[in-house]
Amino acid sequence: MAFQNHFPAVFVHGVYGWGPEEGIDQKMPYWGVSSGNLMAFLNDRGYESYALSVGPVSSAWDRACEIYACLTGTTVDYGAAHSARNNHRRFGRTYEKPLFEGFSPEKKIHLIGHSFGGSSVRMFACLMAFGSEEERQATPEGELSGLFVGGKADWISSVTTLCAPHNGSQLINLSEKIHLMPLVKRVTLDWVSTVGRTPLQSGFVDFHLEQFGANNTPGKRDLRDFFQVRRVLNRTTDSVQVDLMKQGNEEMNARLRIVPSICYYSYYFNCVSRVGRADRFRATDADFGFLREMANLVLRFYRRDMLAGRLSYDDLAGDGLVHISSATHPKNEPFKLFDPENIERGIWQVMPEQRGDHGTAIGLFAPPERTHAFYLELMSLLAKTEEKTDKSARVDA
Repeated sequence: MAFQNHFPAVFVHGVYGWGPEEGIDQKMPYWGVSSGNLMAFLNDRGYESYALSVGPVSSAWDRACEIYACLTGTTVDYGAAHSARNNHRRFGRTYEKPLFEGFSPEKKIHLIGHSFGGSSVRMFACLMAFGSEEERQATPEGELSGLFVGGKADWISSVTTLCAPHNGSQLINLSEKIHLMPLVKRVTLDWVSTVGRTPLQSGFVDFHLEQFGANNTPGKRDLRDFFQVRRVLNRTTDSVQVDLMKQGNEEMNARLRIVPSICYYSYYFNCVSRVGRADRFRATDADFGFLREMANLVLRFYRRDMLAGRLSYDDLAGDGLVHISSATHPKNEPFKLFDPENIERGIWQVMPEQRGDHGTAIGLFAPPERTHAFYLELMSLLAKTEEKTDKSARVDA
């Protein structure tokens, strides 16, 4: 098939998400959910598109390492220094062949991440461009992963984030405020440590946590003791929960840098609307014609304060899980409102507001025509990005 986009689009799921490697994706695709398989839809319409499977509860660093191995057809290398610091195995599963042939400066990619997938692709882009000095210093000669070498900024055309928690999550902030994080962490650890030992792990879900021994590395039998896994996971700071909490998120943002040669786009969704006076509001999804409160459980926690007027529109505006101010851009990186006549590299271009909640962005309970129209418009933008940025790069050279 002759594709309309010169560079393929690579989609990365969010927390507790899944990709095509998991059996659940055959029943309910992450990308498209109730709107149908989005990858099939885009490919059928001439847009080369791929969805990745990465650790659903893993840190942005570990996910970036998995993205690299999947794209290059290599063994996942989490880094000598990183693995030693976090008390887990350095190597994960091996991908016998790359996601597609030809990944290089001649066939660069468009990265698209939903929710924490947005944080993951930011980490991946940063490592591709700048590598890791810590890993370069700690790794024996001849063993360094190409991801940590750096110098591969020109392998990526664009980074697009959808509902990404660039500056943290409303849900995590609320959980910390009402002291729910220990319970959330305990349930997650018990679930991962238990299901990683069942047929579900290989047939329906995949935690991609073989570095901790929580599940077998594909092709090997190397599970750690249940209680050992739980102790290690309980102590580690190498997890999505830490990356999303205030301190962990700030530390991650301090490590990441925007790449000057890459185009960055951020989409935010908003399911909170003003009603009448500026200090009154409600959660709604008028665009779809029905109330979406059940899809916004966080807003239900806030109901009493909302009705009592103790919270303002600005306190709650967002998709129910990620605040607008977090989804637009990392606070330590440059940004501007999107201008279709002036697409730039090395700066976050904030797209116009989308109505809906956190799940709307991937087609959850959304009309198929709405979801398809959104992604066709995005693919058109990325094709335009290729044309404009390639021309700009030739001028810069």
